[in-house]
Amino acid sequence: MTFESYYSGEMTLQPWNQLEMRQLQYFMELVAETGEKKSFTKAAERLDVEQSYLSKTIAALEAALNVELFDRTCRPPVLTAAGKVFLTELRIATTALERAVTRAREASRGEIGKLVVVVNTAIANSLLPDILKTFRNRYPNVELELRSMTIEEMMLGLRDTSINVGFEHLPNPYSGDSTLNFLPIVQESFVVALPEHHPLTALKYIPLEALKHELLILPPLDAVPSYEVVLSQFELRGFKPILLETVKATWMVINLSLVAAGAGVSILPDNVQTLQRQGVVYRELQDTPFARQIAVVWRRADLKALLQPAPTDSMLLRQFLTVVQEIAERCGMR
Repeated sequence: MTFESYYSGEMTLQPWNQLEMRQLQYFMELVAETGEKKSFTKAAERLDVEQSYLSKTIAALEAALNVELFDRTCRPPVLTAAGKVFLTELRIATTALERAVTRAREASRGEIGKLVVVVNTAIANSLLPDILKTFRNRYPNVELELRSMTIEEMMLGLRDTSINVGFEHLPNPYSGDSTLNFLPIVQESFVVALPEHHPLTALKYIPLEALKHELLILPPLDAVPSYEVVLSQFELRGFKPILLETVKATWMVINLSLVAAGAGVSILPDNVQTLQRQGVVYRELQDTPFARQIAVVWRRADLKALLQPAPTDSMLLRQFLTVVQEIAERCGMR
């Protein structure tokens, strides 16, 4: 039975229960002698033990294995065929054991593994590049799988553990879920997206009242519930916006295409300005009347609180969240 077959599940640890690490260590030290013949005397000197004790230890190892590792009819003894095979496999096992120890320590420090991260357009257009660059520089052996999905899909993935962490707007219908943690990291303001020849492009700042009679292109609330922040501001000013009902688009780039086509105007997060869409002009809202937050969200069972480490924490998740928080603070967004 080879070491590989042992690791494939064809062998259990039961045959190893009669072996001692000391026996394997002494065997490896003994065969460290160069050449075919092995000197028990020199090996005992290096181990700082009596030669008789070394001989008894090797004999106990042979008894546990039920094989002869050395041909003692030769002086000094030489490895038998079984001894040579055992040596080859033991070296493989030793390398694998050392790797197991190293990998376990790396995992405990959050230096290896895989994180499935859900991202949205808002974080992709703001902090994500810096987050990814910093995290990959610090933890190059961690695999990051980035996904884009609806808030419902992300919440389902968090609950069934197929997703580790994600980014989502606040408020949202799930922000009161006691099984999840939401950490706000970005305060996001809005701008007006206008067709390039629209009369309002003459203004540097646009008041909401100026949009009273404009056809407004907004994502549906059932897909982006945080847009309630936007609609509520119109109501506070005593009127309801005229919404484009014939076409409903969730994705920002599609809203921009509708604006460029002259279908109406849109109110979008200010990070949209990183997207240079031909036929669209951006203008700031007067007095920046409203904003919303972007939060990073994760399972409370994986990490209860970022600032209160616990033995049950996922160190990999903690490392990622630490980088997220660091980048947010560096950019002055928290």
